[in-house]
Amino acid sequence: MTQEIHGTVAEGYEAVRDEFAAVVAAERPDYAGQLSAYVQGRRVVDLWAGPETDGETLFGVFSSTKGAAHLVVALLVQDGTLELDREVAYYWPEFAAEGKGRVTLRELLAHRAGVIGSDAGFTHDELADDRVIAERLATQRPFWRPGTAFGYHALVIGALTGEVVRRATGRTLQELYEERIRAPYGLDLFLGLPEAEEPRYRSVQPMAPTAEEQAVLDSTPRGPHTLASIAFNEHVPGQESLVAHPNSRTVRAKGPASAGGVASARGLAGMYAAAISRVNGRTPLLKPDTIAEVGQIHSVGHDLVARAHKSFGLGFQATADSWYPFLGAGTFGHSGAGGSQAFADPRSGLAYGYTRRRVAFPGGAAPENQRLVRAVHTVAVRA
Repeated sequence: MTQEIHGTVAEGYEAVRDEFAAVVAAERPDYAGQLSAYVQGRRVVDLWAGPETDGETLFGVFSSTKGAAHLVVALLVQDGTLELDREVAYYWPEFAAEGKGRVTLRELLAHRAGVIGSDAGFTHDELADDRVIAERLATQRPFWRPGTAFGYHALVIGALTGEVVRRATGRTLQELYEERIRAPYGLDLFLGLPEAEEPRYRSVQPMAPTAEEQAVLDSTPRGPHTLASIAFNEHVPGQESLVAHPNSRTVRAKGPASAGGVASARGLAGMYAAAISRVNGRTPLLKPDTIAEVGQIHSVGHDLVARAHKSFGLGFQATADSWYPFLGAGTFGHSGAGGSQAFADPRSGLAYGYTRRRVAFPGGAAPENQRLVRAVHTVAVRA
């Protein structure tokens, strides 16, 4: 049975609705997802489909959370509260242990610090608490010499940068995000979901690969003590799957800044729109120089954790190089393990958000984003 497509698109964006409908038709019958986009601060796409889903439904967005976290850092750099080329230990002296004293905030944001996880790993409850993660990693020996290479600090980067924020301001990253970004714009992107909003949340569903897809997954196993296993906390015996992370009320309530956010596609796209454009008469959150700084590629090439070509700006993925080469230079954002994708393309004024409930094969940004991003961008650059 073909699922009904709900929502609206602005005049001229009808082809985006058609592309979203084609994506939904090709998915499992229980597919649930949302697509939202802004151009120059105006919402032009607002679509959804699937059971128990509407435009206000909230999903776990895993690493798309990092975009919200590092927008806070970008604001503090813009304010002059943080300096990118200061050593992390200037703000957080304990971080200097085990040869990390010269690591700068810029290097940390670019995933060059080498502190991808803990030798002993973390329990589920510890992964929900950024303060605990930061305390443990302050004394952790880096897994490569800082600055010589880069690798995705998948589950800890938000805790590390968040501790710098806390030491510099006396406030948590989550508090500043709520005060300066989420509440003023009414964004459905939470780093700490209030109990009252819980009925809007839909639990993440695990990947359901076909036999052929499962064969691909089985053909690329990773050992229990590889960099990838440490970065994703898979070296801990009996550790539950990452899929369960946002399905924990503890995680949703605390909103760990690496992967604990919950959002709608509206929330994701709306945040990036606010970052680069005037939204509802408000001045963009980021000034042009800040936008250029965070979007500039700082790490590119072989990612030691992903074991693949990746690109990072400052806390954000360099989205054009990593995913969509047709986007403008300096595009910045972040994907999530469940299939979410969100970014801002400052050159076209496009802000994009996509969510889905079931984890997509093969993980990371869902492959349908290639089609959906291109469809939106094609119209946006002609507008």
